[in-house]
Amino acid sequence: MPQEPDNHEANSTADEKRSFQMPHIYAILFLFIAIASIATYFVPAGMYERIPGPSGRITIDADSFRFVDSTPVSLVDFMLAIPNGLISAGEVVFFTFMIGGMFMVLYRTGIIEIGVDKLSRRFAKQSLLLIPILMTVFAAIATLIGTQELALVYVPVILPLMIALRFDSVTAAAVALCATTAGFTTGILNPINTGLGQQLSNLPLYSGFGLRVIAFAIFLSIAIFFVMRYARKVRHTPSLSLMVNDEKEAEKRQQFLHAVDEGALTATKRQKWAALATFGFLVLLVYGVLTQGWFMMEMAGLFIIMGVVVGVIAGLTVEDICEGFNKGFRDVLVGAMIAGVARGVAVVLEDGQIMDTLVYGLGNLVGELPSLFSAIGMYLAQLGFNFVVPSGSGQALVTMPIMAPLSDIIGVTRQTAVLAYQLGDGISNILYPTSGYFMATLAIAGVPWQKWVKFFFPLFCTWVLISMGFMIFAQSTQWVG
Repeated sequence: MPQEPDNHEANSTADEKRSFQMPHIYAILFLFIAIASIATYFVPAGMYERIPGPSGRITIDADSFRFVDSTPVSLVDFMLAIPNGLISAGEVVFFTFMIGGMFMVLYRTGIIEIGVDKLSRRFAKQSLLLIPILMTVFAAIATLIGTQELALVYVPVILPLMIALRFDSVTAAAVALCATTAGFTTGILNPINTGLGQQLSNLPLYSGFGLRVIAFAIFLSIAIFFVMRYARKVRHTPSLSLMVNDEKEAEKRQQFLHAVDEGALTATKRQKWAALATFGFLVLLVYGVLTQGWFMMEMAGLFIIMGVVVGVIAGLTVEDICEGFNKGFRDVLVGAMIAGVARGVAVVLEDGQIMDTLVYGLGNLVGELPSLFSAIGMYLAQLGFNFVVPSGSGQALVTMPIMAPLSDIIGVTRQTAVLAYQLGDGISNILYPTSGYFMATLAIAGVPWQKWVKFFFPLFCTWVLISMGFMIFAQSTQWVG
């Protein structure tokens, strides 16, 4: 007679699985805000004087730190941390909404479906080859011009194609995020981290070119290996996808796979003109970013016009265009909110006047390390500080005026100090939930942060070990570029 299953044992197993579930990202960020608020009662308040820096940017005077009267965060300040965070991160939040709305309007025109159909048939037998091609292009752009945030633009373009080629949303996010991060971090000619860091350290602009090229090749090659390994696994065994039980992922697969399965699609004359207009807007976007200094607000404004104009050319009604924007806004709502909530951590630290104290403390901590570990300590300090200041230029303006002269005292070259800043800032930009553009990119891809961490953390750890290897090399050779 068959034995009845032990319900208690089954329930225990289910409870055990649930106990290991990562908390919701809102809960994680709320906890960080609470910890930062409590810290303002125990960490002494301090302040550096702000002075003009390179290109008119405001930086700090490294010799001006002083302790000031404590201003711990009150209950009301804590209550306002998230609303103020949303206001402070308004640029990222608004940009996320606009790109989500624009993408949905383009999808309703049918041109995305047609483009995906043609590309998926073209690369049907060489789908994996597309990954290193795209990643190399994205990384090269990021290492030359420093626009890590372009991942926000890449994801909606490649997401339907990755789904149609029977990969998943994590693959699409990884192609964009890992490639741009590998390029941005190593910064061969990146004005945002390499250029600014060297200016603040009084080094020849873009010196140390050779070692950064080697770093670029290594970081990118490892990223391509990780992404291709995951993509191959998902294509061969879809049940191994991190998105396998996600309802929105199932909807995307239904959207982008059925056309390929049913037969080739043909564009109408209006759709061809709409596709041409889309290409024209993308050229204008690249021109604005490269020559006019456009950033999120300018790109967001362009995306509004792009959605309306392309929609009209393709034959959509005003109602269709408006509803397309509405649906796009809904799809990225959570990600846009997360980008704002995450900013609440920095808001609390700034209101409590302990941000500068943390920088001062990190500098002193690095200075007390044995000379052999000074470079690694400098790198780990930058890696940790990036959690509260995820902006590359912002981190340079706050930390490099301290780290550059400190490096002279502890026997680390200034070139090594800049490298520590680059490597510490770059790779954690796509791990920490306080990074606004990163969380917005995940929202556009439809990938929860918790699932991204499962994918990315092994690559992150590998990058950290390689970064330490570069720091040891730079320290042992007294690298000056």
